[in-house]
Amino acid sequence: MTQPLWTPTPGQIAKTAMSGFAAASARRFALSLPEYKDLHRWSVERPDQFWDALWDWAGVLGEKGGVIVENLDKMPGAKWFPQARLNFAENLLRRRDDTDAIVFRGEDKVKRRLTWRQLYGKVSSMMAALSAEGIGPGDRVAAYLPNLPEAPIAMLAVAGLGAVWSSASPDFGVQGVLDRFGQIEPKILIGVDGYHYNGKTHDCLGKLKEIAAGLPSLQKLILVPYANTSPDLLGLPNTVLFDDFLAPHPEHDIVFERFPFAQPLYILFSSGTTGAPKCICHGAGGTLLQHMKEHLLHCDIKPGDHVFYFTTLGWMMWNWLMSALACQATLMLYDGSPFYPSGNVLFDYAQDEKFTLFGTSAKWIDALAKAGLEPAKTHDLSSVRLITSTGSPLAPESFDFVYRSIKSDVCLSSISGGTDIVSCFILGHPALPVYRGEIQCLGLGMKVEVFDEAGQSVIGQKGELVCTRSFPSMPVGFLNDADGQKYHNAYFAKYPNVWCHGDWVEITPRGGVVVFGRSDATLNPGGVRIGTAEIYRQVEQLHEVVESLVIGQDWDNDVRVVLFVRLRDGTELSD
Repeated sequence: MTQPLWTPTPGQIAKTAMSGFAAASARRFALSLPEYKDLHRWSVERPDQFWDALWDWAGVLGEKGGVIVENLDKMPGAKWFPQARLNFAENLLRRRDDTDAIVFRGEDKVKRRLTWRQLYGKVSSMMAALSAEGIGPGDRVAAYLPNLPEAPIAMLAVAGLGAVWSSASPDFGVQGVLDRFGQIEPKILIGVDGYHYNGKTHDCLGKLKEIAAGLPSLQKLILVPYANTSPDLLGLPNTVLFDDFLAPHPEHDIVFERFPFAQPLYILFSSGTTGAPKCICHGAGGTLLQHMKEHLLHCDIKPGDHVFYFTTLGWMMWNWLMSALACQATLMLYDGSPFYPSGNVLFDYAQDEKFTLFGTSAKWIDALAKAGLEPAKTHDLSSVRLITSTGSPLAPESFDFVYRSIKSDVCLSSISGGTDIVSCFILGHPALPVYRGEIQCLGLGMKVEVFDEAGQSVIGQKGELVCTRSFPSMPVGFLNDADGQKYHNAYFAKYPNVWCHGDWVEITPRGGVVVFGRSDATLNPGGVRIGTAEIYRQVEQLHEVVESLVIGQDWDNDVRVVLFVRLRDGTELSD
């Protein structure tokens, strides 16, 4: 029997929000929910009860309405909380005291702090400024920003008005940005003059000029000075500095208008192998409720926690991180290289600010291991209760590294979902053991199954990750897809009325999940399906290899596996 790498104590289990929610739900609906498998089964068999209970338990601000879901088993087509009214920003700005809401640290050593009161005030000014520009429900505002405090300020103001937020990271090239923002036709663009990465300052003004010129819909460019306190605005028409944009509008009490549950909130982008990126529109209510479930229950985030995720504005984990404000947690923002001036820079930040949740990517953890870092010996990480990893499968050896070299007494949650649902299908659980190479559990309310090649549900076998029942954070739809055909083809073409996510996974008999990679990246030499992650796992154990790429090439009436590697400096390929 495989031994867990970490097991919560009975005392830890009793204090988790998950235990409290299970007990409250059992009382409310006269259920017996002694184990997580029982709680999960109820959440997918009676999703109407589950999401109703979650709304109340999480304390969502708004009117819930008397109907939880219409057309539950229609995918796409189910309508969640059709009578509900809420405001996303109102739910994230429920505190107004003088404790920290946002802490920022940049590679250039700039440090900033915003209290809840200051955040609320700046959002109120930004809402008034945007409103004066004619921004209202359904209008699009785009951001081309580093991970600065101005980003959540602007996002919350946009959401507060019922408008739609979309963002990209400033390391994107001009054409990549125009491929995205050109489709959504923003009225406002919020950009940056430059950013710092790996010891260098990268100018963005030239790119911003091209981007602005390529967006005929643009009314105004709002510039955040970061690389230079007094950037040159020459050649940037209709441009105003961020603080100057807010200045005419005094801080004030916000009267939040409440919108339908499916009010568009975010447009995220998902690139395929051909054509322009898909513009995926996510609703305010589904995003809020799903994120509160993941944060409160699966991550056990509590008021006052310091929540960090190493992300840019080009990754959905930024959107995920923002919602931690609804739990009254403090957002810990970082912008810059995680390896400059050394690989300890994020651990320095975690130690100084006493992170409670440390979120990152599997690739970063692997890079730490290759660099031979041992923060467990050099840093005080006693405040960290949870380490989360996503972006790609976390190899079993990386689990070993975390517990050996980062922290031994921590819940390590490898989580998996995607831009498509702006959330997760597979999650951690603070009251369950952690097993090597295995994600702890299926997410509550997510009827996740694995289908074999015959479309049959299987346990203990590799197959396609599917979701066989609707859930609130399904996209509202794709932009410029009036008949819904692009949306249908993306997820529902393979199995009728079933969401096919495109991941190659296995659900273990104990209820955990092993992810092997994307199913569309699965190799098939000699008719044997191999997940690319299985190959990367072995290659990444070689100290001499810095990066690798594996492909399947049609060859001699079969498929041959071709591996490309980038070797460490000073290393030669000998075999």
